[in-house]
Amino acid sequence: MEYRMLGDTDIQVPVLCLGTMTWGQQNTEAEAHEQLDYAVDERGLTFLDTAEIYPIPPEPELQGRTETYIGNWIKKRGKRDDLVIASKVAPASLIRTRDVGTTPRLDRNSIHEALNGSLSRLGVDHIDLYQIHWPERETNFFGKRGYQHDEHDASTPIEETLSALKEMVDAGKIRHIGVSNETPWGVAEYLRLARENGMPRIVSIQNQYSLTNRTFEIGLAEMAIREQVGLLAYSVLGMGVLTGKYLDGAKPEGARFTLFERNRARYDPPQAQEAIRRYCAISDKYDLDIAQMAIAFTRMQSFTTSVIIGARTMKQLKTAIDATELTLSPEVLADIEVVHTEMPDVTV
Repeated sequence: MEYRMLGDTDIQVPVLCLGTMTWGQQNTEAEAHEQLDYAVDERGLTFLDTAEIYPIPPEPELQGRTETYIGNWIKKRGKRDDLVIASKVAPASLIRTRDVGTTPRLDRNSIHEALNGSLSRLGVDHIDLYQIHWPERETNFFGKRGYQHDEHDASTPIEETLSALKEMVDAGKIRHIGVSNETPWGVAEYLRLARENGMPRIVSIQNQYSLTNRTFEIGLAEMAIREQVGLLAYSVLGMGVLTGKYLDGAKPEGARFTLFERNRARYDPPQAQEAIRRYCAISDKYDLDIAQMAIAFTRMQSFTTSVIIGARTMKQLKTAIDATELTLSPEVLADIEVVHTEMPDVTV
């Protein structure tokens, strides 16, 4: 397993990170533990990514269940020190509304409540990488392209968010911090405030990146490289769409978009179909597994720290992990660039 440095820290993380958002809804606790046993102890994927609002799609009675599954596994395993655990705080969390009665924001009180809740469910005394799940302010994330400025923005200032995170770092409850679903301006602002006020510096950006959506390259890629805040890429398979399994209206049994329509318009719009066919044709041409080709492409980018993989089945998990052994040839990369040039960023 290849390891890379997490930002400018002294932490090394595997080039693949085990995503967990299906655990507690599409996957049972026993299935989650089976994935953990295999990925961590057999294949060296010691980097785990979760969130207080998981599993997804979010439902009030389910939120927090994923972290609980992980916590139960850690307790059963009896070892935590070899793990790099990442979780996230959301500016809209049904679990905190349900349990505490507050209106979630990214202010001091809400961040403290969210972190303490995650620590309790995970059964650990600290989280290695604590991330802001998405901005509280109105901006471009979750597929929104056009920016419309809000002159009356009343969201929590990033400085207050960062100050709250500093308190938790100082208390030893967080080792490092990161952002997710952020824009170039947001990343620059977190870095500026940290530099000018002696606050913790973000070490990663967890954003969407895939063959069908490479918008990260437009502004954030340079940030990631120059500022040492590498990409933790999510939805590298577009929630399975890039495998071609949904082409021509197919509805595979048990698959996410067979069960849930949420986010289908984002990841599987009509205009993406031809590009997906062409990427699948490239994998066929070179006798590659399409999922492994897509994962390897993201892994090979100079701005990538780790690729987050998620799986519903053990077969899917093993296929994804085996992608670490694949290096795409110049010919494959050239063919991919032809499709991207002709059909860029066909999903949002």
